[in-house]
Amino acid sequence: MQRPLILSVLAILFSVCVATAQDARKPPPNVVLIVSDDQAWTDYGFMGHPHIQTPRLDRLARESLVFRRGYVTSSLCCPSLASLITGKYPHQHKIANNDPPGGSKNKESFAAGRETMNRFMDSQPTLPRLLTSAGYLTLQTGKWWQGEFSRGGFTHGMTKGQRHGDEGLDIGRKTMQPIYDFIGEARKKEKPFFVWYAPMLPHSPHNPPARLFEKYKLLTKSEHVARYWAMCEFFDETCGQLLDHLEEQKLAENTIVIYVTDNGWIQSEDKPQYAPKSKQSPYDGGLRTPIMIRWPGKVAAKMSDTPVSSIDILPTLLDAVGVKRPGELPGVNLRDDAAVAKRETVFGECFAHDARDLQNPAASLRWRWLVRGDWKLIVPDNHNEPQEVVELYDLLADPHETQNLADSQAGRVTALRQSLDGWWGGIGAERR
Repeated sequence: MQRPLILSVLAILFSVCVATAQDARKPPPNVVLIVSDDQAWTDYGFMGHPHIQTPRLDRLARESLVFRRGYVTSSLCCPSLASLITGKYPHQHKIANNDPPGGSKNKESFAAGRETMNRFMDSQPTLPRLLTSAGYLTLQTGKWWQGEFSRGGFTHGMTKGQRHGDEGLDIGRKTMQPIYDFIGEARKKEKPFFVWYAPMLPHSPHNPPARLFEKYKLLTKSEHVARYWAMCEFFDETCGQLLDHLEEQKLAENTIVIYVTDNGWIQSEDKPQYAPKSKQSPYDGGLRTPIMIRWPGKVAAKMSDTPVSSIDILPTLLDAVGVKRPGELPGVNLRDDAAVAKRETVFGECFAHDARDLQNPAASLRWRWLVRGDWKLIVPDNHNEPQEVVELYDLLADPHETQNLADSQAGRVTALRQSLDGWWGGIGAERR
């Protein structure tokens, strides 16, 4: 081999070794998970809303891999969040409802039921539990249903254990300081960190700052709609505060930021409640959400209309930080284009607000649904929703699901129903 060629090969090998050594010395990436609470997929500037202004999330979208057709597993807060943190469907982790049988009418049975639900979480290899085992400091703020924060595997947290967040619900609405303090502690200890930022925003009560309410009051005749729109921008401002802090602390470059919502919300014009086809429903108004991933230099910014699921977030993050996945996770790595393209179908399920039987999620099943390409199939449970019919929608032509095509597309319904039954049949639902 000629001397110049030898020198060239040696130079290349040296540069590879240097780069590898530098990567080895690089600290693991931090992770910030932003979870909106009760917000429709339409209600962002970057998603095309004509009035709601979300400049900080719009900027995040420009810097991120954005899946405009993301879906949560269930249109109810508690099971949706449990799926997000476990990477599993509600019927798998068993936290399928917001509350135990009977709701909160009887304090003793309610407490016992919530404890059963908390124990379901205790047994799961959650995202914070897995990151903590890999040397991360992990912080819970905002919505959290499963007892005291440590029961989810967090090392730090705000929630002490009451129903859906107690002191944790101050985050965003009243203060961002606990997150800033936690990040400061992690930096002092030279530890990578994970932040669960799940404020009760824009969730009711819709009591936005007066300046925002006055702004949106001029754009709609409905006071209720104006308050909700203002809450969306208020939430956006808090996201900006968090993202600004990462930049001020020179952490943005080595921090993975992921955005998702827990379930949708369509504001009623006539009263301070949600309208039909949103929260607790099997429609996109309750299930669809943008999912965003920002990791500077590692994830290219682009928009995708491939349907994906919130169960994909856990494997995506574990793969990114180099933590081994637990076995049998149903989600895929959203950074793996081939895996995303290969999966044909996204599945989900909706359950009653109050459980019928905590040990058997199928007992309170209301609907199962799937999305394949532009088509969406909704199948009601025969026992719990006997008056409902099978529904099929062409989401490209009819994104707000106004025209049920099930009767005219019987062959398509049959094929999609076979896939749905093959995923999970609601076993036990027909035999109660």
